[in-house]
Amino acid sequence: MDKQTTYTNLLMAGCRVEQACFTAAGGGREVQLMLHVAECAQSYEEQLQTLLDVYDTLLLGPLQGYQAVFKRFFLSDAANQKERLLAALPDNMACATSIVQQPPLDGTKVALWAYFIEGAVTQMLPGGLSETCHGAYRHLWGGGSVNRAANAEYQMRLLFQEYVMQLMEQGGRLADNCIRTWIFVHDVDTNYAGVVKARNEVFATQQLTSATHFIASTGINGSAGDAAVKVLFDTYAVLGILPGQVHHLYAPTHLNPTYEYGVSFERGSYVEYGDRRQVFISGTASINNKGEVVHPGDVRKQTEWMWENVAALLTEAECSFSDVQQMIVYLRDTADYQVVRSLFEARFPAVPKVFLWAPVCRPGWLIEMECMAVKRVENECYPSF
Repeated sequence: MDKQTTYTNLLMAGCRVEQACFTAAGGGREVQLMLHVAECAQSYEEQLQTLLDVYDTLLLGPLQGYQAVFKRFFLSDAANQKERLLAALPDNMACATSIVQQPPLDGTKVALWAYFIEGAVTQMLPGGLSETCHGAYRHLWGGGSVNRAANAEYQMRLLFQEYVMQLMEQGGRLADNCIRTWIFVHDVDTNYAGVVKARNEVFATQQLTSATHFIASTGINGSAGDAAVKVLFDTYAVLGILPGQVHHLYAPTHLNPTYEYGVSFERGSYVEYGDRRQVFISGTASINNKGEVVHPGDVRKQTEWMWENVAALLTEAECSFSDVQQMIVYLRDTADYQVVRSLFEARFPAVPKVFLWAPVCRPGWLIEMECMAVKRVENECYPSF
């Protein structure tokens, strides 16, 4: 069998380029890209220009014919960097773009994750979402939604309510069409409880309960660079999916249902298309099926236990780490970076990944990771991706 995924890791004009390219049996391709500036001694302006120059070069070369459908920039100091980044981006950009303060742990000031689909067509919708049309489906991405309500709870409630309305305007529903969310919480140790309360209450009004299902998600520390903004919200939904295409992952031998400790998200989900299975693993930490933190205080053992949990979720989707296209790794303590990076590089040297400073929602968790995977399938029940 031909390789489903090819990996590229190279140094290009002062930037480390990590790329995974998946090819379906029928030839349709998608790419996950991570860009890291190689020289941390450069100023922010120099690092940003280096990264954007390499990105543009890739678009004119190996990524020609691909469309960026989602981008997230990771900044070390959003209050001083975000406006300069926005000024450097094209005015007519149709790709959903998220900008979050989660400092790259390699000592640089900016890194980029971008997701591309070959032959896709994108546009910005009036409500603020970015639409990607491909095959029989409309993919709706949202990046960087915020408001400035009184506190994190109200901000989260309003963000979800606005998103529900955005989906309805496009003929979708939160329960039926939303596949993945990312919730970045400023000062997560203080504000996460309010975010959880708001999400639980909104979900109850949308038939998202322990008796139905929730939505795959990451809830993690992150900042918009604005003291008034406590919550930053990214989203992904698919319109045109049929009943039975979306499946949720539980791995009960390793993980407990999230509602048992008062939160409402799925450990992971996958979407079954006619030619591929796309898997979205939520933020996953060192936890057991009783909801307990495993290996408190030991980041090396927490990393290994976290991998076991992710592997169990992937197995439930009939996938493995060999199908993973990208990883985002969050650390509470910057001093753990070298140890964790060496562990990941030894086991997953080719997979595009980024390591960020971002405390997890429970202080005892020293590390958390999320990932996306894709695998070839042949399923005549559904249209191809």
